[in-house]
Amino acid sequence: MSMAGNLRKVTGLGRGGGLRRAARRRPRVDLSHPARSPLGSSVVNCVTYRDGRRTGARGDLVDAVRRVRRSGEGFVWLGLHEPTTREFADVVELFDLHPLAVEDAVEAHQRPKLERYGETLFAVFKTVCYVEHERLTANSEVVDTGEIMVFLGKDFVITVRHGRHGSLGPLREGLESDPEQLAQGPSTVLHAIADHVVDDYLTVIDSVQEDMDRIETDVFAGHGARVDPGRIYQLKRELLELKRAVVPLDRPLEELATQPIRVVAPEIQTYFRDVSDHLSRAKEQIAAFDELLNSILQAHLAQVTVAQNEDMRKITAWAAIVAVPTMVCGVYGMNFDHMPELHWRYGYGMVIGVTSVACLLLYRAFRRSRWL
Repeated sequence: MSMAGNLRKVTGLGRGGGLRRAARRRPRVDLSHPARSPLGSSVVNCVTYRDGRRTGARGDLVDAVRRVRRSGEGFVWLGLHEPTTREFADVVELFDLHPLAVEDAVEAHQRPKLERYGETLFAVFKTVCYVEHERLTANSEVVDTGEIMVFLGKDFVITVRHGRHGSLGPLREGLESDPEQLAQGPSTVLHAIADHVVDDYLTVIDSVQEDMDRIETDVFAGHGARVDPGRIYQLKRELLELKRAVVPLDRPLEELATQPIRVVAPEIQTYFRDVSDHLSRAKEQIAAFDELLNSILQAHLAQVTVAQNEDMRKITAWAAIVAVPTMVCGVYGMNFDHMPELHWRYGYGMVIGVTSVACLLLYRAFRRSRWL
């Protein structure tokens, strides 16, 4: 089958109209959940924009790209979700994508970065999502991560998404509601994605703050020493996962905001500075959370040590009290014939009384010193 035929099959934009008939039978759906497109391929959407508006031109992806390049106006936005190498092959050939960037886009598990391959810009963003839970435990998942890869050219933008969250459907609709902004080209989409990802960071950070507040309240409550330390360690691990998504993005955003890049419009470059500022805020909050968790963990360990010392003092006090009757019983249990008060009528009562008074005095002394 030809490349055009393959793309018709993959994108569902073929002249046969099969997808159009299916689209007329269902309302607009969010193809991000379930993760794979219900249309049977990795393609989430494929749209041509001219003057900031979606065009209704018929044809497949190859025809759309040919029309855009012939007219020199507009761009094509192709959205994919977890494509296989075979599904991505024709797209690679059509847009002349670099093999290293393609490998990263298909395999995923990349750090946030920005790379230039000739006339194409390749950006990787880590997406994050807060996992709702009733109560944080030592096994709770707090932060779920995914990835968005963006191939940016002068007349195209290809988004490759990995993970079951981070849908770009609402973002696409928001951009389409502002044709004037979208008319500035594909770099508008790159900025919108970066802004969307960083806003999600701040949203997740706000949710993590609530978990930290709960742990802090539990630790410094009266039963703080009995708090499971696994909860604190788990939150630190999840915070580290969030940190791995946020911190490496600083350098790519700084480059997008300050370095001249051919495929990024100068007007759009200014907006990346605002995104970079928001990212700095997210980094500062994560660093503050990390320090606070360290302090909470140290406070918890100190509380455990204090509780153990209190327990040892109680054990020692009771052992001292019990030692008095133990000693008396040991002395009078030696079975000597000649012992004081051994055959005295009131000897037993006197020994019991003296032992009880001694134990009571010791108890009062330990109570006064707060050992009991």
